[in-house]
Amino acid sequence: MAEVIKTCKNFLQRETVLCAAAMLALVSACIVPPDPGYASYVDWDTLALLFSLMAVMKGFQKVGLFTFLGSKLLQKTKTTRAMLFVLVFLPFFFSMLITNDVALITFVPFALIVLPMAGQQRLLVPLVVMQTVAANLGSMLTPMGNPQNLYLYAKFGLGFWEFFRLMAPYAAIAALLLAVMVFCQGSAPIPPVSVEAPLGDTKWLLRCAVGFGLCLLCIFKQLMPLAVALMIGVFLLFGDKKLLASVDYSLLGTFIAFFIFIGNVGRIDFFQSFLSSALTGHVELVAVLASQVISNVPAALLLSGFTNQWQALAIGCNLGGLGTLIASMASLISYKMIAGEHPHLRQKYFFQFTLWNLCFLGLLLLAHFLLLK
Repeated sequence: MAEVIKTCKNFLQRETVLCAAAMLALVSACIVPPDPGYASYVDWDTLALLFSLMAVMKGFQKVGLFTFLGSKLLQKTKTTRAMLFVLVFLPFFFSMLITNDVALITFVPFALIVLPMAGQQRLLVPLVVMQTVAANLGSMLTPMGNPQNLYLYAKFGLGFWEFFRLMAPYAAIAALLLAVMVFCQGSAPIPPVSVEAPLGDTKWLLRCAVGFGLCLLCIFKQLMPLAVALMIGVFLLFGDKKLLASVDYSLLGTFIAFFIFIGNVGRIDFFQSFLSSALTGHVELVAVLASQVISNVPAALLLSGFTNQWQALAIGCNLGGLGTLIASMASLISYKMIAGEHPHLRQKYFFQFTLWNLCFLGLLLLAHFLLLK
């Protein structure tokens, strides 16, 4: 019995968002009993495309593509400032294509290896904070940069360049702020940094490239996401079951649970009126505030059922990834790595993370309301 309780406790700690989403779906199902209307709740195209992208990115990680490219760039750095620019802007730009969580899973451990080699352990906390901010802000530029973008892109039937043009000014300002933050860290000469990061099986690399190409064709609405997901799933089932098993199915489950919750809430007149009223004229701020409490992916899923202002919702949920540690669930990846590798730095990291996130959030909101709105 004790072992079962311990297992349940560990699962709850590991999958807090999934458990909360499932509880909300269950409670809402008690208010709106299951009926044929439930079939229309789930956006299967979004889930299929999200699964395909996650599987392909796991494949790229398997062959070490991202660390290989990063190691080549680092070989040309001669100062701490140049090294920081590389290590911060790698997740910023890569997150646009490989999602913010994959960028952090790849480049935070990479940074933890590189800094001791360069004798710059003092930069560990500010660097990982900057990498986390960079991944969350770089990912907002493209539909495939993070799950909430992919969902909003599919739900509202957007075009790629339409979404890109909306978020480009915010990404540009974010890049400028990150450059200033790196510049403020000072600069000192370092010996050449050479990291061994060999590229894996080139056949797998080619297969992943084909898979990524298929995902892009789905994003540009040239292929059906369900068909591509089926192809990738069948291929991995017979090619690499471990890679197939490593896909983040809890995120897919979270989406399904929130789809059910949102669908049911939309059929409850009181909640529909309350949320619609709260969002009127304040979509960006409500999205930012909701993200601080439930994180930006659930916020996008919830609020999209009560407003058609996708531009304001996309801006609010993307900027809302800044702020608290749970505003973007990807931020927890960096925190867990710091807490695991350097537990004595947890408080220092939490303080600097919160301070810099609030600064970035305030400046970007100021730019939005004064310059861009």
